[in-house]
Amino acid sequence: MAEHEATDMKPVLNRLRRAQGQLGAVISMVEQGKDCRSVVTQLSAVAGALDKAGFSIIATAMKECMSEEGGKDGDLSVEDLEKLFLSLS
Repeated sequence: MAEHEATDMKPVLNRLRRAQGQLGAVISMVEQGKDCRSVVTQLSAVAGALDKAGFSIIATAMKECMSEEGGKDGDLSVEDLEKLFLSLS
């Protein structure tokens, strides 16, 4: 991974680490028998964080694919990129 790519991914990694912590909290809540509403609320937060991280990763990949010249990935059409993006939904 190039240095600029690692910098671009720092916010994504932070979001994934936060989601990992939230998931640990959800697991603890289930083990402790916490109420359903609280568990579902926290689980929803984890899902949202993962979705946002996935969208960021795909958006970065799309940008890189569009900017590459002549390579296989540079030949992706707008439709191909849309399919990649929508695969997360």
